Amino acid sequence: MKKTLSKHEYQKLVDKKAPGSKIVRNIFAAFLTGGIICSIGQVVMMTVENLGADKETQAAVTSVVMIFLGAFLTGINLYDNISKFGGAGALVPITGFSNSIVSPAMEYKKEGYIMGVGAKMFLIAGPVLVYGIFASVIAGIVYFIWKQVI
Repeated sequence: MKKTLSKHEYQKLVDKKAPGSKIVRNIFAAFLTGGIICSIGQVVMMTVENLGADKETQAAVTSVVMIFLGAFLTGINLYDNISKFGGAGALVPITGFSNSIVSPAMEYKKEGYIMGVGAKMFLIAGPVLVYGIFASVIAGIVYFIWKQVI
């Protein structure tokens, strides 16, 4: 005869079998990884500043260099390992965005440059771009109306 477990007994069994949480390790890894990525970006920005560029040029060059680094590290299969270690610390910065564009493109390269790379490049990043642009348009409209009222 089978014994049925109560909800409380079942929850105790699940808690006993579930692996322990690694939240402290994950937070530290994300902080360390994101900090290193941002430090690299800061070094690039300071280098461009020392070359005499204005603030707008510094920001543009830094963005381009960080996007290139993210794409390059994805291309040589290193960014995935960084992401596994750093979690959100590697996925949130601009390098993570670059990784999200390049990864599907590399995965579908075998289907050709047009139907593979071109069509699948924005598979992951596409929704982020759409919702980001949509949110910025809505925020702009709200800001415009707010300024008209005040």
